[in-house]
Amino acid sequence: MKLAVTLVTADPADLSAAMEVVGYGVESVGGNVEASDLLGPNAADLMVEAHTLQGVRGGSLQALEGRAVDVCVQQPEGRRKRLLVADMDSTIIGCECLDELADYAGKKAEIAEITERAMRGELQFEGALRERVGMLKGLSAEALQRCYDERVRLNPGARTMVRTMEAHGARCVLVSGGFTFFTERVAQAAGFQANRANTLGEAGGLLTGAVGEPILGREAKLAALKEEAEGLEIPLSASLAVGDGANDLAMIQAAGLGVAYRAKPVVAAEAAARVDHADLTALLYFQGYRFEDFVTG
Repeated sequence: MKLAVTLVTADPADLSAAMEVVGYGVESVGGNVEASDLLGPNAADLMVEAHTLQGVRGGSLQALEGRAVDVCVQQPEGRRKRLLVADMDSTIIGCECLDELADYAGKKAEIAEITERAMRGELQFEGALRERVGMLKGLSAEALQRCYDERVRLNPGARTMVRTMEAHGARCVLVSGGFTFFTERVAQAAGFQANRANTLGEAGGLLTGAVGEPILGREAKLAALKEEAEGLEIPLSASLAVGDGANDLAMIQAAGLGVAYRAKPVVAAEAAARVDHADLTALLYFQGYRFEDFVTG
């Protein structure tokens, strides 16, 4: 079986050593590194012949233990995807919007604790969302714009990832269990072509504490992935999904390449690939893009 083992380091100085130890890791499971290819200053492909993908993945992860290196093992055919579906909070942006919004109501600690439990899969997402939003009843709607302006920032590599994929013909969709007020703005900032999210109830300039139904959660994210793929008339194998929380897991498992980004343990354990160290341009390298292909600015 031919496999591409892609390594992305947080520090370019670590790349050479990472390639060497993964080579040993591949050999330890009966594989053979046939060629290597530098994709960028902090990324490389190792082209491997091996019996099983899972064996190579396990050997690579074991070899890289304790190193700030991300790895993706996949068959090389079809690795460049035509659809990106990405979570927003703590994936494309560096915060949880609802937690930050709660800070303006003086309730960040209690709402953030519920968020954390929901993202770890300990609470049912829809019920946890209704509970948290209910705690914001009476907050001025003006806090939404303040929150976006003061707290919301794109994660490193997000804009480059989206713009590069879009420039090469991929459709990029932001799908969030958060709120359209934020996804519309984040989608525009990062370059997504479409966004889906929940709506916050508002009346008389105040939040009502209600969420529009039906709530977009785990199953709705999976449905969005399938609907977008059907709209493009492509198989799910041509899609990439990325997220960090339990409500992202279904779409991550269904996508051709599912990536856990700085993810909760329940998600990291099940995803085909993880990004724990590098920035979001790792997802471009995983697809075989080279640094000179990146669309920046």
